[in-house]
Order: sequence, then structure tokens, then C-alpha cells
Amino acid sequence: MDRKFLLTAFGYGLLGLLLGIYMAATKNHGQLVAHAHIMLLGFVVSFIYAAVYKVWQIDGASAMAKVQYYAHQVGTVFLLLGLFLMYGRYAPANVVGPMLGVASMVVLLGFVLMKVMLIKALRSGAAPQE
Repeated sequence: MDRKFLLTAFGYGLLGLLLGIYMAATKNHGQLVAHAHIMLLGFVVSFIYAAVYKVWQIDGASAMAKVQYYAHQVGTVFLLLGLFLMYGRYAPANVVGPMLGVASMVVLLGFVLMKVMLIKALRSGAAPQE
């Protein structure tokens, strides 16, 4: 799972950088919120998850790990899409709002599952791998 998160992290990083370059080139920074979420939630959090899976040797083949991965990815994609639509003025906030709420809860689920798996790993005596 560490490799999946690492690859998706860099995919989000590329997308975020492209959006940032586009905003700079057009001098239109209306997508600043979407850009920040792509970089932080997409790139940084996914990268941290990759590191946690690798360093603490969390079983990436477990059912919980799979749910955690897909919860983070699905929630993040819909959250980013909603923010892009709202801040790009392609859809009003009252239409996109419910999607953002559900997507945020799905991302939260992924975060909670990561914490549960990390606690289990630490309780089982898993030490960081060097």
C-alpha cells in the first residue's frame, strides 16, 4: 500500500503544480482553494500515508488497509472536484455543498482507519524500519 499511496501522492502533486502554473500564467488565482487542497490533502497526506505504511510495516493487504486507501482516494477526488466546481464558479455552493460534506466524511473515515491501523501496529510492537 505504501507504493500505491506514493504513486497517487505524486499524481496529485503533478496535478496541483499544473493548476498552480496555470493560475500564475493567467493571473487568475480563483482556484487557490482547490490548488491548496490538491497539494495538501492529495499530495502531502497521501505521501504521509505512504511513509506510515512503509516505516511501521502496516499490512497493506488487509481489508482495512484497502478500505482506508479507497476511502481516502474517493473522498479526496470528490472533495477536489467539488472545490474546483465551486471556486471556478461552474456550480453554486448550495449545489456542491452536500457533495463536499459527504466527501469530507469519507476522507475522515480514511484518516480514522489509518489511526486505527497505526495504533494496532504500535501495540504489536512494530518499530520504525530504518
